[in-house]
Amino acid sequence: MAYSYLHNMSDAEEILQETLIRYLTVQPELQGPEHEKAWLLRVAANLSKNRLDYNRLRDTDELEETLVSQEREDLSFLWEAVKQLPDANREVIHLFYYEGYPTAQIAKILNRRESTVRSDLRRGRKRLKKILKEEYDFE
Repeated sequence: MAYSYLHNMSDAEEILQETLIRYLTVQPELQGPEHEKAWLLRVAANLSKNRLDYNRLRDTDELEETLVSQEREDLSFLWEAVKQLPDANREVIHLFYYEGYPTAQIAKILNRRESTVRSDLRRGRKRLKKILKEEYDFE
């Protein structure tokens, strides 16, 4: 999740560490593994957004690293295209397709209305299709 925001593996690893530290520090009382995962994803997303703001303020250049989905090089072009999407579209596509959450759960994780999540997902798919068609000649 953090990498989908930051496009930088070292920053994403720092976000992961900070998320786990927050989990151990806060020790939230959660109802089950699904709630625990949702809590961790929400914290990671918020920390990633904070890091993006910090990076913009500091004008740092992020390192370009290649994301290979589940060690399958044939899908790396897809994740490169996803990285080009706006934050709102990228995060719902990540949660829906990569994490496998339904739109109702994504709405809870991102603290948005379900209709907004579905709209962001639809817009993200449309933008992704355009990017894939233009850059990769993919129908």
